[in-house]
Amino acid sequence: MDSWSLIRLYGLMTAVFFAIDIVWITVVAKSFYQEHLAALLRPDVVWPAALLFYAIYLAGILVFAVMPALNTGSAPRAIALGAFLGLFAYATFDLTSLALFRSFPVNVVVVDLAWGSVLTASVALAGFWMGRWLGVGAPLG
Repeated sequence: MDSWSLIRLYGLMTAVFFAIDIVWITVVAKSFYQEHLAALLRPDVVWPAALLFYAIYLAGILVFAVMPALNTGSAPRAIALGAFLGLFAYATFDLTSLALFRSFPVNVVVVDLAWGSVLTASVALAGFWMGRWLGVGAPLG
């Protein structure tokens, strides 16, 4: 596997991640977060921080979910590892927020944990199939 294929895979995964997450943030969950977290939300996104998170998180999906699945040729492994990584990552933020911030809503924690698991599993599965298409990982046997 060459570095160029990994860079292309990372770029394709980034496009999938943003396509899914933008719909979630702007259409599905916007009013939910506004209703439950209005006092905590900034009027404008701090884009450098958001983009740094996305860059690191997508690298994590690639390293910890997609590559192990590609190396074994297992789409179910991509889903399982992606779901666990999403749960783990989103729990880091949400459970810490629940522990530290006064009146942090439990329903936000539950929704975020579910969303993190679904989003990351979806991107990991897409990454698996795009990686197969790019010839990354072990050959199918």
